[in-house]
Amino acid sequence: MATLPLSIAIQAFCLNCGTTESSKLTATNGFRHRDKAMHGFVKLDAERKLVFREVVQNFNENLPRDHNLKVYAKSRVSVEPMEQRFSTGTETEEIDKVSTYLFRTEIGDVVNVFVRKRNAKYTVNIEVPSLYLSSSDRRLVLRWGIYRADSSCFVPLDFKSSTPNDTTTTLETPFTQTSSGRFTLELEFEAKQIPFYFSFILTSPADANMSDMEIKSHRKTNFCVPVGFGRGYPGPLGLTFSNDGSMNFAIFSRNAESVALCLYDDTTAEKPALELDLDPYVNRSGDIWHVSFGSAWAFVSYGYKFKGNLLLTNKNNFDEGHVLLDPYAKVIAKSIPNNHGTGLKYLGRLCEEPAFDWAGDVRPDLSMEKLVVYRLNVTRFTEHKSSQLPTNIGGSFSGLTEKLEHFKDLGVNAVLLEPIFPFDEQKGPYFPRHFFSPMDCFGPSRGPVSAVNSMKEMVRKFHANGIEVLLEVVFTHTAEGEALQGIDISSYYHVNEVEDLEARNALNCNYPVVQQLVLDSLRYWVTEFHVDGFCFINASSLLRGFNGEYLSRPPLVEAIAFDPLLSKTKIIADRWDPHGMAPKETRFPHWKRWAEVNTKFCNDVRNFLRGEGLLSDLATRLCGNGDIFSDGRGPAFAFNFISRNSGLPLVDLVSFSGVELASELSWNCGEEGPTNKTAVLERRLKQIRNFLFILFVSLGVPVLNMGDECGQSTGGSPAYSDRKAFDWNALETGFATQTTQFIAFLSSFRKRRSDLLQKRNFLKEENIYWYESDQTPPRWEDPSCKFLAMRLKADEDEVNQPGDESSHSRGDLFVAFNAADHSETVVLPPPPEGMVWRCLVDTALPFPGFFSTDGEPVVEQMVGLFAYEMKSHSCVLFEARSL
Repeated sequence: MATLPLSIAIQAFCLNCGTTESSKLTATNGFRHRDKAMHGFVKLDAERKLVFREVVQNFNENLPRDHNLKVYAKSRVSVEPMEQRFSTGTETEEIDKVSTYLFRTEIGDVVNVFVRKRNAKYTVNIEVPSLYLSSSDRRLVLRWGIYRADSSCFVPLDFKSSTPNDTTTTLETPFTQTSSGRFTLELEFEAKQIPFYFSFILTSPADANMSDMEIKSHRKTNFCVPVGFGRGYPGPLGLTFSNDGSMNFAIFSRNAESVALCLYDDTTAEKPALELDLDPYVNRSGDIWHVSFGSAWAFVSYGYKFKGNLLLTNKNNFDEGHVLLDPYAKVIAKSIPNNHGTGLKYLGRLCEEPAFDWAGDVRPDLSMEKLVVYRLNVTRFTEHKSSQLPTNIGGSFSGLTEKLEHFKDLGVNAVLLEPIFPFDEQKGPYFPRHFFSPMDCFGPSRGPVSAVNSMKEMVRKFHANGIEVLLEVVFTHTAEGEALQGIDISSYYHVNEVEDLEARNALNCNYPVVQQLVLDSLRYWVTEFHVDGFCFINASSLLRGFNGEYLSRPPLVEAIAFDPLLSKTKIIADRWDPHGMAPKETRFPHWKRWAEVNTKFCNDVRNFLRGEGLLSDLATRLCGNGDIFSDGRGPAFAFNFISRNSGLPLVDLVSFSGVELASELSWNCGEEGPTNKTAVLERRLKQIRNFLFILFVSLGVPVLNMGDECGQSTGGSPAYSDRKAFDWNALETGFATQTTQFIAFLSSFRKRRSDLLQKRNFLKEENIYWYESDQTPPRWEDPSCKFLAMRLKADEDEVNQPGDESSHSRGDLFVAFNAADHSETVVLPPPPEGMVWRCLVDTALPFPGFFSTDGEPVVEQMVGLFAYEMKSHSCVLFEARSL
């Protein structure tokens, strides 16, 4: 007896796998009274006609969106299923669902199969409308079997008496022929035995001296239909729930030869309780594998196995036996160790996303130029015991909510969270494993549902206080091991030996399926978590084509720019590469939508304050980075920073400058590392103030880094891994007190003088003047010049506006920067008529006098002459105010 070559694996019922015994499977064959059988199939025939005629319109109206079944018959599938149809039989019975399958035989005939759930049982009705039989004995026999493993691992009808040899046994059941010549047959199974595949061929007894005739599908394979589950729908991807509680699973894999859905009834189990090998001709549409269930029974989590030679590359040693996480799973949980040495295995949870009441949530919707951003790591921000938060709250989203006042005290109106996707815990958050859920460690109970709910609560609370939430995201590469490599490495990744992309697990971002994954993920975070924007790490790689080439119009970057939902959020490109690779200098295509993290600002300001930069470079950064953003965007698209979470923190930037730190452009102010020398300490303090001052008086968006306000150090290490948890006790030090107050002052002043410092467009040329200390024009390209002053003239249209409470103070600004190691006497231009210059900031003065809201007036030393003595390595700010 030939075995049935279909692919279905349910290890829990496979005898060869040595698993537990199941209860007896009962089957009622077609040996029924002719009249009863005829009655049943007359009714079945009426129902079939009803499906194809009267109910088609209602079926199409109730079909879930994106579920277009027409595509099935047009592919290589030899079956046309129609699901979710209700019986109209005359007998009193429970309303049932019928799945209809239409097969073509290898000789051109048609076979109809109807799978129906009736009360607590499942019936399989097979109908052959007409069939040419060469023998004189016009009998037709069904040779069939069911299996919950592979094609060589059948489930016998009686487990108690079965032996391993029984796994190759098939059954034969004769058809009943009607008066019209139609062959019909009905089999009945207990509902508790599902799910399984029902596989069969047709046989006809031959004349003497001839072998029986076997009739197979037009593909010369066995006919196969799923019982107890549906073939599902190709979209949307991931796990979705219908209103009736049924579930649909859909996952992409172009190169997989077989895909198995693995269901677990225990999160600590090493092997799945149910392993369903999806049939490529029933459960596949194009490159999407799919299956549906009416319920999940007692299962709690799920994953997939993939097999196929095309899934492997020379550098991909992935084990086909591993169970992988659904890339679109919305709620995920850790399971047993993954045997890869990379931590615990992740599985999708078989549950709907937790409901959340967003009533009353209003996005701040701040314009870009109004932003003051604070970058932080969720765990490190509050995990230190000095935060005085409960253990379950520290290091979580709820911990951020508890420390909301700290952001308000600084004048921050946007937080930028380091990546919160599930990541490789050995390498850190910039090596993600998943893109549709927050890491469970960020929840108070360290569970997936807790993380989801606490993040939503945090976002809502921040919005209520006028603070936006931005996310750093990594879509250019993944962690090694069980991310997307085993699903379809050649579709998701660069595998063409392109430079070093393959070794870095680089995602092929502009490949259609990866592009869809990224867009779906971004939309999900906006709709479900109400985030306000995204900062794309390693953004240069978003420009790479299929073969690693740089594209002038990368499809993904363009799609994000014009997406109707994402276009309402902040989208920021950050070229920093977590692998430590220097990004290629190339103009980022922006379509007037993309902002950029401005590394040139950081480098030029650092160079100037250590006495090595050109005045022209500093002026370009102060005025909004026209060399980068004058191409249709403006200064508001520049996200400026002095320090970030990689490289030296602010206090180390003025304390360490060894040879190994040459790329940091730092200066130790006269002595390497910690010191007790007063002169060095004072110089370092001035430099920290200078950095912050330039950051806030420059056009663009200032970005602060966690810990800089309280002087946290890594001991001179630029490595991300050496960053420490935020020490809340450090906020009580004198340094932190004056620094946080200075940042708050600068934030307030920047907001008050938004007419000059929060510009979406560049300043007019006639509104900005440049000077040396003696009012002569600057020597822009002379590297020996270390002094620059600028005057920003208030636009007459914006001065003394009716109803403006601060109109009395909207005069000109005069700002000077001295990077020399000696004092400079700066000559100020005459103030506007009826006004006087007031010094609001002098970074060389001791605290608390180095900044002031009211300011000290500059005394006129002689008619028309206003001068001020600037110390070395200092900055000053003057504002013209009414007398």
